[in-house]
Amino acid sequence: MINTAVFDDIRPYSPEELPAVFEELIADPEFKEAMKYALPQIPYEQICAVMRQSKTNLDFQKALVKPFLYGILDKLSKGLELSCDNKEQLTDALYISNHRDIILDSAFLDIVLVEAIDNTVEIAIGDNLLIRPWIKKLVRVNRSFIVQRSLTMRELLASSKRLSSYIHYAISEKKQPVWIAQREGRAKDSNDFTAESVLKMLAMYSNEDPMEALKKLNIAPTTISYEYDPCDYLKAKEFQQKRDNPEHKKSPFDDLLNMQTGLMGYKGHIHYHVSKCINDELDAIDKNLTKGEKFTIAKEIIDKAIHSGYRFWAINYYFYELLTGDTRFADKYSAEEKAKLDTYLAGQVEKVDLPNKDTEYLRTKILEMYANPVKNYLKATE
Repeated sequence: MINTAVFDDIRPYSPEELPAVFEELIADPEFKEAMKYALPQIPYEQICAVMRQSKTNLDFQKALVKPFLYGILDKLSKGLELSCDNKEQLTDALYISNHRDIILDSAFLDIVLVEAIDNTVEIAIGDNLLIRPWIKKLVRVNRSFIVQRSLTMRELLASSKRLSSYIHYAISEKKQPVWIAQREGRAKDSNDFTAESVLKMLAMYSNEDPMEALKKLNIAPTTISYEYDPCDYLKAKEFQQKRDNPEHKKSPFDDLLNMQTGLMGYKGHIHYHVSKCINDELDAIDKNLTKGEKFTIAKEIIDKAIHSGYRFWAINYYFYELLTGDTRFADKYSAEEKAKLDTYLAGQVEKVDLPNKDTEYLRTKILEMYANPVKNYLKATE
């Protein structure tokens, strides 16, 4: 039997804890300002009343988070769609996905799941993003659990084992679906590959064969496709900063700017594809292989599923052609769309504010962000 008290400082708040946490948030002036920005159409007194009426985390999400996200979808997208290989598995799956947007990847998954199964996921979030006390409280109200970063190797091992145990507990005991990114941080060039370290962490809670441990999590590889990435120019900027100074590290302000730009930038079409659970494929892995070999094959299974689930639009096909010279998708976009996309690309490069700006390098990095999913899709499906 798991001693659940060991999860108390990383898990989402329980419904019993919510009233006290709501009062702390309501009294926090920074939270009040944030709500004015996020939900300007709702008076703060009404927000407070809705919070106090929310008996569960899901109540809170439906009452306040859902309207906020639908506001973003209405103003800043052409719609959100879900396709799924097996809808019956949605209720207790571990969704492992590619990672594009710091906040919205898991938030939009919640939207499609509320519509499909009247539930939301518990969300893995790095503590490096919890830059203010009210943010840490709010994400735990919003069913997030904390992934601790910046630890010593010894601390990291213990933290990873606890995290692994919590994810298993959430899925197996709480019957609660969970979302985690396939790697730490976003793949800034959209070259989406699962980190084996993530899979090793997920299997740490058990001493059994690692593939048996992974099977208990009901892993459903999930592909997130945005037509436009509002942060593409910020990611390109970071690539040049790291090229010019390998020691460059993002600041908390950079994280905040990326979160704000991702939230408030135009996204076009958005599509989520949930592949079928990979348990049968994990079962087929040769039991005589080493642990390392098994993890490599499991990673390749997840990557192929994610890569096969992409959705593409004119920007992906055209930027793939500009990057590679391959014209096989020339029928996927018109001359008018090409002209608009040329203007878009030049405008995003123009936004980068660096004193030693390398325009051609930045242009190439943005092209890669939209072309790499096409490359990976072709490899996965051909």
